[in-house]
Amino acid sequence: MRTAARLFLARSYQAVGVDELCAAADVRKGSFYYFFRSKSELAKAVIDRHALALWARLDEAGATEGEGSPVERLHAIADAVGEIQQGFERRFGKVVGCPFGNLAAELATTDDALHEHLATMFAEWEGRLAAICRDAAAQHALRAGADPDLLARILIAQFQGMILLAKTGRSSAAEIPAALHQVIDSHLMEGAGA
Repeated sequence: MRTAARLFLARSYQAVGVDELCAAADVRKGSFYYFFRSKSELAKAVIDRHALALWARLDEAGATEGEGSPVERLHAIADAVGEIQQGFERRFGKVVGCPFGNLAAELATTDDALHEHLATMFAEWEGRLAAICRDAAAQHALRAGADPDLLARILIAQFQGMILLAKTGRSSAAEIPAALHQVIDSHLMEGAGA
């Protein structure tokens, strides 16, 4: 699974075949099909692996409930996303994008099962953000009229957009957290910063 995660990030899901995956992982094709019915099933497992790593990273960063104020937790998420992308940049020598965003862009119209799996993962991420945004609203940290659920969706879009711009060379991975902090701050009451 680690090999598939690396190859899907470095190249793309469509560009990597089962033969190449097996050769790179040094496993026989029969062994591959013993564990996964298809490359699509492997991709679901890779998505789950990345999601678990993201949740763990966010918990490490202090984005977990009870780990600080909601504003501090939102900013911790921005920092964690930036650090993840900078880590990918160091590992691959370039910004390779978000594992979820890459697959969503590549497969949204071609593989319904993977599309559903990705949609579930994005919904969970958005739900986690929305809970923090609702906490911020309850503490009167959000600007008047700010919809916490919409803010969560805006943040997901901003994360993905900044990562895409970095992937295309329009910005660097180092710029991602700064942009995310600015979007978060623009939705806060004056003086509610971390």
